[in-house]
Amino acid sequence: MMPGDFLNILSRAAMLKTTTRHCFTEENRKESVADHSWRIALMAMLLSKEPEFQDTDMNKVIRMCLIHDLGETFTGDVPAFEKTDADTVNEDALFFDWVRSFPAAQRLEWLELLNEMKELQTKEAKTYKALDKLEAVISHNESDLSTWLPLEYDLQLTYGKENIQFSEYLKALSERIDEWTKNKIKGLTNFR
Repeated sequence: MMPGDFLNILSRAAMLKTTTRHCFTEENRKESVADHSWRIALMAMLLSKEPEFQDTDMNKVIRMCLIHDLGETFTGDVPAFEKTDADTVNEDALFFDWVRSFPAAQRLEWLELLNEMKELQTKEAKTYKALDKLEAVISHNESDLSTWLPLEYDLQLTYGKENIQFSEYLKALSERIDEWTKNKIKGLTNFR
């Protein structure tokens, strides 16, 4: 890869630092897409030592986590409860077109990852998708309750449940996050 190509990819990716998501951080600032992507990559790293994930290529999962939302550098972030199929098609088309402009080695790797992520058939793709959903719920739990929309009280307890069903560990983690959510809604502060 030529240095110019390297820097062009990084410049586009850097846009995620200032592309905000619907959620607020604990410090009451808008969460960035980069914040979210970094944390799901960290979550994958933390899972790598769990027995249930010993047969999972967690390095691949981490790469999926790092690139999964780069299409939002073109479209911005649309909250899941507002995102339409047309939004997804547009974001995917722009993202795939950008990746097709990469040098051959990077283009091949990224397109393979993106296709695997889209198909959601491998344990790696399922793991990345589950972490993507769980991190969103965790982030909302960390944000001040005053920033929640009315629909989020129920959504917090249902969002991404279909994506964790393949994993006993992730189901247990989701149950713990649900306890946290319920305690937060009740106004309890000592709930982590």
